[in-house]
Amino acid sequence: MVVLGPDPTGPLDRADRLGVSVGGAESNVACALAALGHRTAWVSRVGDDPFGRRVRRHVAATGVDTGLVTVDPTAPTGVYLKDPTPDGTAVHYYRSGSAASRLHPGVLDEPALAGARLLHLSGVTAALSPSCAALVRRAVTDRPLPAARVTFDVNHRARLWSAATAAPVLRGLADAADVVLVGLDEAHTLWGVTEPTAVRDLLPGPELVVVKDAAVGVTALPRGAAAVFVPALRVPVHEPVGAGDAFAAGLLSGLLRGLDLDRCLRLGHLCAAPALTVAGDTAPPPRRALADRLLALPAQDWASLDLVDAGLLPTPATGRNGR
Repeated sequence: MVVLGPDPTGPLDRADRLGVSVGGAESNVACALAALGHRTAWVSRVGDDPFGRRVRRHVAATGVDTGLVTVDPTAPTGVYLKDPTPDGTAVHYYRSGSAASRLHPGVLDEPALAGARLLHLSGVTAALSPSCAALVRRAVTDRPLPAARVTFDVNHRARLWSAATAAPVLRGLADAADVVLVGLDEAHTLWGVTEPTAVRDLLPGPELVVVKDAAVGVTALPRGAAAVFVPALRVPVHEPVGAGDAFAAGLLSGLLRGLDLDRCLRLGHLCAAPALTVAGDTAPPPRRALADRLLALPAQDWASLDLVDAGLLPTPATGRNGR
């Protein structure tokens, strides 16, 4: 989608100007994975309009293959607006009847997808339309890409569908995937659970369930093995939308590289940190050499890591009086 947000950041109803950027759960993950050095393709549908051209150009510029993005001549590209307030950022969607809502299960039969090592989807796509829900359901249950590890980010969006409607659908999709990511807050909203182990009990099917608890940290619960917890990094948060996608990309990059779970979770945190500090949905992930150095830190050094001193975040700008 195209993302519109107040520039400068502030409540939407008081904005005189809107900045234009690009965002979307799966496309954000694809862009970050490409930046991390992985060969990545994005399957989607955009309108034959200026916003559609902008989205496709932006995603392609990050190194993602957009050859499987269809241009729809009769449906528009989706748009969403950010509304940052002191209580958090609200999101307003304008995507009913969008080109992306016309995606269907047949897109998974593209010959170019054969041999993919990983297929990533999210609950946002499942909420867009019956055909999109059928696409996600086919991906996780029928496995049309048999060589691909299927990863699923629950990503419940209350403005797209209610918790009561989404809860059984998202639980079924998540339990059929190989790797699942879910926020502890959304797991509580959807399924009434408050602990990572309770989430795992609800989702016995996946080989790995990853439960994110905001500023506390992330717990990975592999099937048949001990849980792994990595505390969150201390980050000055500017705007949180998109950070979950960046975390997912770091985690998935680690899994593709064969890293142990502790380092996979750390890489997720390292990718999410820059995304938390910007107004847009995405930020460049850390350079490979820097990331590898931070992944190797002893646990006590990781817990006290200063991201500016480490070179992951820029030095904050100061005014004339040093503030």
